[in-house]
This record gives sequence, structure tokens and C-alpha cells, in this order.
Amino acid sequence: MRVAILEDDLFHRELLLKSIRNYALFQEPSIEVSICTGALKDLIQHNEFSKIDCYLLDIELNDQIDGMELAQRIRHMDPFAHIIFITNHADRLPLTFTYKLAALDFIIKKSPEQMALDVIKALQAAFEKHKQIGTVDTSKWLQIKVGEKIKNIRLQDIYYIESSVHPHKLELYEKNGRHVFYGKLKELDTLSEYFFRCHKSCTINLNHVVEINLKKRCVIMSNGSVCPVAFRLIRELQKAVKSLTG
Repeated sequence: MRVAILEDDLFHRELLLKSIRNYALFQEPSIEVSICTGALKDLIQHNEFSKIDCYLLDIELNDQIDGMELAQRIRHMDPFAHIIFITNHADRLPLTFTYKLAALDFIIKKSPEQMALDVIKALQAAFEKHKQIGTVDTSKWLQIKVGEKIKNIRLQDIYYIESSVHPHKLELYEKNGRHVFYGKLKELDTLSEYFFRCHKSCTINLNHVVEINLKKRCVIMSNGSVCPVAFRLIRELQKAVKSLTG
């Protein structure tokens, strides 16, 4: 679970970062801080190329918009994101319902010790929900285990999955990178109607097919990768792509 911290007060920003990193180090390696900043522009730029699963947002931002408005934008882009608000004022809590933000938690800036405990509790709740996403809504997500980390990957973001040179492992290529995990392609045959097993060693996402090269018996994906296609499956693949595009 990738976490973003947006807090413009340096003391509290460092407290949040230290608390989360310590918890991740000793309790849950699947949690990582992707960005920690006091500037809204840094978070916006970061989000252009990196997906965040959980946001810790200071409500009273010293910027053009406050944390509530930012949360609205985040919720519009990603309805599954976990949002945890940080504030000096407990009376701001009702606003989260007014804005219909479905915030996961609301942390008041108290003593450093109490705040650290509250952050960990909120983080644990966020991570439980994060794990549930990949197991409950399998029509949109694929949950894999990479080492000791659990990752939820949107099916729409996956380009293809192929057999690894390492025994019993698969390599998954998606918009946010490459992941190696234990598994069998056969187990993914029912992943989604948009996925097609084009070769004994490769399953592709039909939504990312750019070109089918009949002469070379391969398919070119939207990320530029070239995947092999078994001779007996060429016509079936053509039909599948044509059916998808209408």
C-alpha cells in the first residue's frame, strides 16, 4: 500500500513519516511512503506517474486549496483511495460528511505520542481495506504477493503477464512497473474477458493490443512490448480483438 503524506507543518510531517516508516519496518512491509511533502504541487506532480493508495492530508493547508477540496479531487479520480485527515481543529469533522468524502479517519494534532498511536490505528484500518479490495472485487483488481508485500493491481493497468525464467514464477507488466510473483498462467485464465492467453507462456490484455503481426506471429502492446502468439491462436486472437473494438 503506497502512502502519500501532505502536511505543511515540518514537525508534524516528520512525526507522520517516522511513525509510518517504523510501523512498516517492524510490522507491515507492504506499506511504503511514496511521497512526503508540505507542498501541494509536489503531490500533484507525483501523482502524474505514481498511483497512491492512501492519503494523509492536512486540512489546513497553506495553499490555494485546503485538504477538503483536495480530497474531493482525489475522490473523483480514485473512488477507492483511503483518505485520512490531519487537523488542529476537531470541529472540522462534520465537514467530511458535508463534502461526502467517506474519509477513513480523522486525526487531531495532540501530543506527539498520542498522534503517533492514532496514525498507526488509522494506517492499520487502511491496510485491512486495501487487502480486501483485491480479494472482494476481483473483477477489477488482481492481488499478488511480491516477496513480503501485498499488491493490488488494477486489471485495466496490466499490459501482459508472462512466465518467468525463474521456476514457478510469473512476470507482470503494468503501468506502474514490473512485478515478479509466484503463480501459474493457468490460474489466470479466468481473470477477465479482456485477457487472452495468446501463447503457453503469455497472457495479454486485449485493451492494450496495438498491432497483430501475422508474419512474425506476435502482438505489439501499447507499452511497446512484443508478445509471442501461437500459430493456432492467431485467428482466435483476431476475432477477440475485433469483438472488443466493435
